[in-house]
Amino acid sequence: MTLHGRGPLNQRLFQGLRRSILEGRLAPGVRLPSTRALAEDLGLSRNVVLMAFDKLLDEGYVEARVGSGTYVSAALPDAAIAPWRPRRREAPLAPPPRLSAHARRVIALAPLPAPTAPLRSGLKYEFRYGLPAIADFPSEAWSRVIARRARGLRITSLRYGRARGYQPLREAIAEYVTRARGIVAAADQVVVVNGSQQALDLVARLLLDPGDRVVVEEPCYQGARHVFAAAGARLVPVPVDEAGLDVARLPRRGAVRLAYVTPSHQFPLGGIMPPWRRLELLRWAEAIGAHVLEDDYDSEFRYESRPVEAVQGLDRSGRVLYAGTFSKVLFPSLRIGYLIVPTGMVPAVAALKFLMDMHTTAFEQEVLADFIVEGHFERYLRRSRTRNAARRAALLAALDEHLGDRVEVVGANAGVHVVVWLRGVEASQVEAIRHRAAAQGVGINSVAPHYLHPPRRAGLLFGYACLSERDIRAGVAILSRVLREFPQALRRRPSA
Repeated sequence: MTLHGRGPLNQRLFQGLRRSILEGRLAPGVRLPSTRALAEDLGLSRNVVLMAFDKLLDEGYVEARVGSGTYVSAALPDAAIAPWRPRRREAPLAPPPRLSAHARRVIALAPLPAPTAPLRSGLKYEFRYGLPAIADFPSEAWSRVIARRARGLRITSLRYGRARGYQPLREAIAEYVTRARGIVAAADQVVVVNGSQQALDLVARLLLDPGDRVVVEEPCYQGARHVFAAAGARLVPVPVDEAGLDVARLPRRGAVRLAYVTPSHQFPLGGIMPPWRRLELLRWAEAIGAHVLEDDYDSEFRYESRPVEAVQGLDRSGRVLYAGTFSKVLFPSLRIGYLIVPTGMVPAVAALKFLMDMHTTAFEQEVLADFIVEGHFERYLRRSRTRNAARRAALLAALDEHLGDRVEVVGANAGVHVVVWLRGVEASQVEAIRHRAAAQGVGINSVAPHYLHPPRRAGLLFGYACLSERDIRAGVAILSRVLREFPQALRRRPSA
């Protein structure tokens, strides 16, 4: 017997004997050599062989018989996962599993990561939206809070938590959004969730039955649209303009269960809904008996005006559910967001959250609560606004310098992304442009996947929070050269 591979000798011997047993070279019931004889045969110390035998015994591959020796077990633990070998006569393949209607709807949807994932890894100039400036994050302050919490770890932190979330965190969130966003809510209305995506799923489970109609913006955040489609809802797309959802085009007939909106910075086109539209949206919801899901995904970043009061803050009839997240402000892997719901919905949302995953991870909630209460969160926000404003200015200046009036930039007044419409470029050319840019180290994304009915114009979605000003300028310069390689690109035409 030869010992292959790397690692301790006893482990390699164990693996070799196990392989011989699983492949049938050592059949069930066969007596193994004594440890002394095997050690002499292989030139190993007896302790090495004893350790390998002990491991085989512990895992059930062999059995020891007092006064007789060691034998291969009759019932092998890994028999069901032994390496597959072709046979002359194969059993027919099992029929595909019968999936639920929900699972079939999910599978039928376009793969969600496609519009946001880079074409290749390691791109130097990745204009990826939804990713904050990780390098700007105050990791030292965050680490100090973690260390202090870990040193004083309480038994309550190790137990199951409450479905609605850690009470001090819910209080900190309620205080912050009341002051910063004009929200009217108590801590008891706050439910801590695993990112805004879970908030969307919770609302779909709470309010939607298959066949219910849901108003979505056109274009719309794909993650929301897919959640509603997976729930079996019928999507009713309503166009947006420079002021967000066009409330004049909301359906006035037929039942509508829910309207999903991003009024503070419409995703992806960036329109900001004025107060009069927000009030009209609420009047429509009350008149038709619908609810409004307000996704406030990046309202922390405004550059040219003060934030408009949240739709939830104007609601007087309990129609609005408000979703927010820390993933796009702090770091995505934190996976902590929040859902603020009317008081009458709290018990149902808590019950649904409990069935989904019981509760959001407790320790991270405690750390985040301290981070907010001690002022680290808002100090970081102030620095991030300044840094992102500089990145935004660099992007707009670079687009103007290299592309000028050959592009139209929209949605630049807030958030951390813009949409760039390419004048004189066919929509069918976008994927080729993306691949050509990626080959030169520039990652860009098409805006088309966020439409139910893709536009005829070519549009690119530029996220800029995760790049330096220098890299932004260099990436746009490369992109401008790429665009000149396309025969129809960048001809002067009136914007569509």
